[in-house]
Amino acid sequence: MKKARQPERDELRREYRLSDFRRPLVRGKYARRLREASNIVVLKPEVAEAFPNEEAVNNALLSLVKLARATARPTRRTPRRTVARG
Repeated sequence: MKKARQPERDELRREYRLSDFRRPLVRGKYARRLREASNIVVLKPEVAEAFPNEEAVNNALLSLVKLARATARPTRRTPRRTVARG
């Protein structure tokens, strides 16, 4: 029976060595883009205390959306017709 191969001691594989990159790596290169156009929301600490997990936050917000839609006044989607008088 063959022994299982021992993993290499070096944690970085050869294709991940910094010397393989043409340009120097920049830490946080896309951080601003993530902050500006992301679906990640940071809750205030007092709001976060009210919810035990992500699912509870989503359920509460979905309930609020349903309530808002149910109580909102309907909007007209078609323009009013004018009656020709003559």
